[in-house]
Amino acid sequence: MATHPDTLRARLEDRADLLEATRLRYRALRGLLNAFFWRDRVRSNLELLREVALAQPEVDVTLAAVGRRAAAEGWPRHLAPVKLMEEVKHLREEVAHAVGRRLAPGEPPDSLGAALLRLEEEVLNTGPLLGRRAWARAVEVLPRNLPELRAACAAAEAFERVFKRPTPEGALPFNVPEAEELCRALPLAEVALRALWERLDHFDGSGKVRAFLQRRVRRAPVRAPRSGPELLLHAAFWHDVARARLGELLEARLAPLEAREAEVPELLVWLAASETSPDARLAAGGAFGEGRAGLFELAAELARLSRARPVGVWNEEAAWARLGSAAFRARSEAGPDVEPLRDALHLFIRLRGQARTPARLFSPERAALPSRELSSEAKGLVELVQAARAVARPGG
Repeated sequence: MATHPDTLRARLEDRADLLEATRLRYRALRGLLNAFFWRDRVRSNLELLREVALAQPEVDVTLAAVGRRAAAEGWPRHLAPVKLMEEVKHLREEVAHAVGRRLAPGEPPDSLGAALLRLEEEVLNTGPLLGRRAWARAVEVLPRNLPELRAACAAAEAFERVFKRPTPEGALPFNVPEAEELCRALPLAEVALRALWERLDHFDGSGKVRAFLQRRVRRAPVRAPRSGPELLLHAAFWHDVARARLGELLEARLAPLEAREAEVPELLVWLAASETSPDARLAAGGAFGEGRAGLFELAAELARLSRARPVGVWNEEAAWARLGSAAFRARSEAGPDVEPLRDALHLFIRLRGQARTPARLFSPERAALPSRELSSEAKGLVELVQAARAVARPGG
């Protein structure tokens, strides 16, 4: 009994859609490759060439699988799904032949997808016949369907969503889920943007296109990006904004400590969590050990105490308890990062409630000098925190 065409198409599932899209792409690409001024035609349609190249491995697997199934189940050759498969195979052979004619002499690539990418490189290296302006050349070198461009744009979307909206003064512009998203987006954007700039360097030996685009990176986008260069500029702008804003936030909340690159993701998530829960602990075992985690907790609590007087309920005793706990956690830590924190605590002790001290550390009624001397020569972080707390105590 013959199988109904609709039944065969249903059994192909989404592979039928892939084959139909491939048929249209093959037809268009065959026309470009067979044209008289084929280089100019291909140069103007590099996105199509890349679409075919990137989809080619999946197309080859699909053609092989559908062919085996059609032979095993005896599908009639006159039905539409079988005709579609045969036409795609025929067009594939024509495209492969046309690509082979257009490639420069040399060792042939091992697949059609690799041949198409090599042809793209040869066309871009050849350059336009009559020359082009920098922007037109950038459009050629940066087709919109570059995987690196898509990755950079996905990261930029996260940056723009977080840093474009207004944020209350002194508050973090992101919550914990958004901090985790930023941590994933930052390395993704850096790798993708590096690859895109390297691609420009590869196809533009003069460096004029890169210089042309880099002069525009710091301009805020005023409209939705459409072309490849616009997408690159949009992604690079918001990546720079994210790096600058995150640097400012980390400095404001962790100074005098400086976070290393590998520590930033965990610190961002922890800072976002401590924004709503001050008792949140920075877990050790990832980018840093127990002692260094204590240093960051100590720095963050000192920064929190050094801001203006809080609005609403604030438990000063709980703040000092957190400071003492962080100092105890970091008691065994040594190295150059410990000295700035010791200096900050020594300064706290020496000021002893003078009017120039931040209001949150000393309230006005504590502005007088303490009646008795307290040692500011303590060496350990725990002793320094205890001395600072004694100075800040009423009547101290």
